[in-house]
This record gives sequence, structure tokens and C-alpha cells, in this order.
Amino acid sequence: MEQLQGMDASFVSLETPSSPMHIGSILIYDPSTAPGGFVRFKDILNFYESRMQLSKTMRQKLVKVPFNIDYPYWVEDEDFDLEYHVRHVALPAPGDWRQLCIQAARIFARPLDLTRPPWEFTIVGGLDNVPGIPKGSFATITKVHHSAIDGMSGIDLMTALHTTTPSTAPPNEPDTWTPDKLPSKARMFAKGYVRAWVNPVRQIGVAGQALPGLYRAARGMMKGQFDLKAALSAPRTRFNGKVSPHRVYGGETFELKHIKDMRVLAEGAKVNDVMLSIIGGAMRKYLSTTNELPENTLTAMAPISVRSEGEKGNMGNQVSAMIAPLGTHIEDPVERMAYVFAETSKSKAMTSAIGARQMTEASKSSPALFMALGAQLYTRLGIANRVKPVVNTVVTNVPGPPIPIYSAGAKLVSMHGMLCLLDGMGLGHIVQSYVEQATIGFTADRKVMTDPEFYAQCIRESYNEMAKAANIDLAPKPKPKAKAKATRPAARKTTTRKPAKRAAAAKSTARKTATKKAPGKAKKRSA
Repeated sequence: MEQLQGMDASFVSLETPSSPMHIGSILIYDPSTAPGGFVRFKDILNFYESRMQLSKTMRQKLVKVPFNIDYPYWVEDEDFDLEYHVRHVALPAPGDWRQLCIQAARIFARPLDLTRPPWEFTIVGGLDNVPGIPKGSFATITKVHHSAIDGMSGIDLMTALHTTTPSTAPPNEPDTWTPDKLPSKARMFAKGYVRAWVNPVRQIGVAGQALPGLYRAARGMMKGQFDLKAALSAPRTRFNGKVSPHRVYGGETFELKHIKDMRVLAEGAKVNDVMLSIIGGAMRKYLSTTNELPENTLTAMAPISVRSEGEKGNMGNQVSAMIAPLGTHIEDPVERMAYVFAETSKSKAMTSAIGARQMTEASKSSPALFMALGAQLYTRLGIANRVKPVVNTVVTNVPGPPIPIYSAGAKLVSMHGMLCLLDGMGLGHIVQSYVEQATIGFTADRKVMTDPEFYAQCIRESYNEMAKAANIDLAPKPKPKAKAKATRPAARKTTTRKPAKRAAAAKSTARKTATKKAPGKAKKRSA
């Protein structure tokens, strides 16, 4: 039994029917690499079942403390049923990308059952008309509650359910898992009551540890090292109100090499700066079509992982965040990129001064009862519609595996991220990389974005403009033709003759040739 920490518990408190707090992805597989060249649903179930011991997330469920007086606990579910968590559907013909996005949005809008381990995988067949994807591929739409994982621990979960070769052999590690008995509610309440009295002392300790970082930040502000005016002046947009229970989803795929090449637009820029600039250009295009583009720049919250090497397999969230202006007030892609890079550098410096890890630790001392009450009041009173937004969207960067991986023998050929929404945040982006691909996946409230295909087009156009500014040729390169196998000429039959017979044969051949060239002489000689 393990207790959640402050940030993890906040995602449980924020859970409402309109704001389910899970994250996920769309993973597309090519089954031709699997043994036999195909994958059945039961093959996927057997593969998952053989690898349960590699993930802490799969078989643990939440148990809440009475009256929310303390943070919930993780316990091993004694009634775990794999077939409940893994479902199977198929797309009707033609089975294209838009159909898959619609299906993913509908699945993603439904809350998870928090009385069971908080995750669901839906296997989707019938992908016969997705550009760049082999015909006959299938997808897996994943949903995992944010209290259990962040972006980096989500990659660890993927590692547990994938292999680096098409082999489907079970791991050598034995499965020693045993279920837990449900903890006593009275015991949990008593422990939470004591913690509530001790918590103020913990808060004083955390505040004391935070003072050096706050001093460094204040000194930097006074010296002009940090200028966060743009970061702290997010304007109101259609994306920053109370969200509905319905979702839309879309995504675009790019070549990772081209994204890296775009860094030349601003000296010292990172891949994350490029992606922020592309998204800034896309949001500018989208809001300009309805005359809703604010004069001030839109801003994004960019999560920062503070997970250490020793915490890679741990559940929960180990993240801090910085505020990143998107430069939506700048039309020129080169100027926008320079602006984004300069502003994110200031935000990074500010976060570094305060201490990203310390910000995460501070959240662990938040009072559980007040946090739960505050989250419920924020939703029920519609406060997001009345107050100025802190940020306009979320852009989280999750680096994926740099080498191909396989599930049940099927090769993963594409991956797009999906993000939870909450009041005040009706649009979120996940930037993800995998081998030679880079993707931008976006999740939005259907009430404020009824045309996700158009927003996907805005992302593509913004990318194309930045590529043109960086002199990158986006024309598809012709695939090298397969070399024809060289065929060995048929061996000539050779015969061995004696020298005298060989010479006689040569004279006979020469005489016949001369006769053909001079038929007249031949007739005269025969007369």
C-alpha cells in the first residue's frame, strides 16, 4: 500500500464528469512483423498478461480516505480483470485517420472507473486508409489516469508493454505479484487526522527550503535578469472557460530531422522552441479566421520533468512547469521563433532560480481536504468563466523511443499523444518523438473547437512556413529503386579437339564463309 503525493492527489480531486483526468495516446501498429504476419486480439491479451510484472501501474487501484481528509492510497487490486481493461472495436470502411480521431475523442471523453485500476486500452482494427500506414494495421487508444503517471513514467509503462524485437516470448523476470486486502477506513481516517495536525509543521519546513529560491528569483527580477511580463499577461480566448464533457482530437506528423533543422532560425534554440513556435503560428491562424486574435501573445504551460534516474519506474508525477509565450502576435515565423526562444529562456532561468524540484516538493504538503473542496468549488461555481486565465493552453514535450519497438510482435509505426482538459484549459497539445518522426497531437473541447480538421491544417501551414524560412525542402524524396538481381549468363558448352582437327575445322568454316560472300565464283568453280 502506497499513499499518493500532493500533485497526484490533485488530479483525483479535479476529476469531474466533464473533466476526466486521464492522459493517453494513439499507437498504430503494423502486424506484418508479428509471427505469422498477423495479430489476433487474444494474442495481445496474452502478451500483456505475460508482462504485468514489469509495470506497477497495471494492477493497482485507488482507495480514498473518508471525507477526503487525507490523500488516497494505491493498493494491489484483488479483483483485477485484464479483459475489463482491454477492449476491442473496429472502424467501418474506409478506415481513415479522421475516423480514428473521432473514435479516439469519444473514447477519451468517457471517465475511467476509479474503483478499478485507472487505465483502459482499446484495440481498434480496420485501419485500411490512413496515409503512410500499412494497410491492415491496428491502433491502441490508451487511457491512464494522470494521478498514476506523468509523461515520462508513461514512457516507462510503454516500455513494459513493448519489446525491442518482434519476439513475443515472456520476460525472464518471475511474476511474484500478490493482491492487497482493502485497508480499514477507520485506520485511514485516524492516520489522516493525525497528518492534518502535523501538516502545518511540514509546510513550515517546505517554506523554509523554498526561501533561498524565492530570494534568487526576487534578486533576478530586481536586476532585470527575468522579465516575465509577457508570460504573466495571458489574454482571454475561447479556450479559457468552463469545459463541456465532449472532446475532439487531431494530430499531424513531421520528420524529426526537419524539426531539428528549423533550430537555425534562432541561435541556441531547442526542438521545444521550434514546436512552441509552430503551435503559436497555428493558434494565430485559427483565431484570425474568426477575428478573435488578441493583441497580446498567448501563453502555454510547459511541464518540466524533475524525475531522477532512480525514480524512472515510480508511479505518479514528478513534474514542475514554466510559462512559455507563443508569439501569436507576430506573423513572421523567423521573428516569432526568436521571440519564443528569448521568452522561454527567461522562463527557464526563473524556474531554475526558484528550483523546479522544490516547486514539486511544495505541492506535496498541500492540505488534502482544502484541495478537494477548492477543486469542487472551482468547477461548480464556473470560476473559469469569471477570472483571467493564467495560461491559454498546455504544450507538453514527451520524448519517445529512438528505436523501433514492438507489441505482440507488431511494429509500432506511429504515436500521437492525448491530454486531459479542465476548466480554463479547453485546448492542450502533446509533442512527441519516435524514431524519425515528430508529432503534434491536440485535444480540445468540442464546444470551442467544432472544426479540428481546420486546426490540424493550421498546424501544417505553420510548419510549412517555418520550413520555408529555414530553406528546408519538404518535397518527398523518391524512394531508391531496388536493384535488379544480376543474372549469370548461361555457360557455353566447350569441346576439346586435337590441334589438327581444330585447324581443319577452321579452314572449312572459312571456305563456307567465302562461298556465301561470292556465290558467283562458287557456281563457276562447280561448273
